[in-house]
Amino acid sequence: MTRWCALGALALSTGCASVPTPLVPGARGSVGWPSYGVLLDATRMPPTAPGVRLLRPHNERNFGTKALVDTLLFAGDVTHARGSDPPLVVGDLSGPRGGKLKGHASHRVGRDVDLLFFYTTPAGVPLLAPGFVKVGPDGLAEAAVPGGFVRLDVPRTWALAKALLGSPHADVEWLFVAEWVEALLLEHARAAGEPDHLLYRAANVMHQPKDSAAHDDHFHLRIACAPDEEMSGCVSGGPDWPWRPVAALRDDPATLVDD
Repeated sequence: MTRWCALGALALSTGCASVPTPLVPGARGSVGWPSYGVLLDATRMPPTAPGVRLLRPHNERNFGTKALVDTLLFAGDVTHARGSDPPLVVGDLSGPRGGKLKGHASHRVGRDVDLLFFYTTPAGVPLLAPGFVKVGPDGLAEAAVPGGFVRLDVPRTWALAKALLGSPHADVEWLFVAEWVEALLLEHARAAGEPDHLLYRAANVMHQPKDSAAHDDHFHLRIACAPDEEMSGCVSGGPDWPWRPVAALRDDPATLVDD
């Protein structure tokens, strides 16, 4: 069993209040798997910040790793270039100590968060996300607003995905989203002349999950474990994308040590 698997298993068996223990004093932050773990040294997402607003600011689901919270603040700032633009609306992160969160199979270790898309009226006027509304292949969604419909703001939602991929605070492991929403975003990105390396990364991390809802009403962002986090209990449970520093380290023979 690898060191990080052992740390995660021990943390889960002893409970949130018991880690780190004398046996695993290095356990910090995100411990275990996204669907089977705990969160230590949590950072609380502020209810409001430049370009960001919590959907439910008064509940106990607004905690994550510092890297996740910093990534959300970064993305909100980038996508709020014009002060008149509606902010990014942030849904559930994790509980203050992680663990099982009602309504979610994951969100247990502070590396997951739900992000509402950006929307406009059918005529193109930006508006605050009216909640989790299901976007169709034509980009329209029924919503409780005058006229009954909103339109996915494809340019700003792509800008959000681009900001997350460019965050200096964390690497994106997955950006779960419906295939038809992904298609709208990538079509826009290609037409806008985005570089091939960015399109490649976006096409890989955007993924419609097979074991849950299609995610046609929000992004589910999951950030990856940083290399130092993996040595203190974090288990990504996902691919080592070739552009990530941890993948580059693993591929470098100089970093391989025979235990």
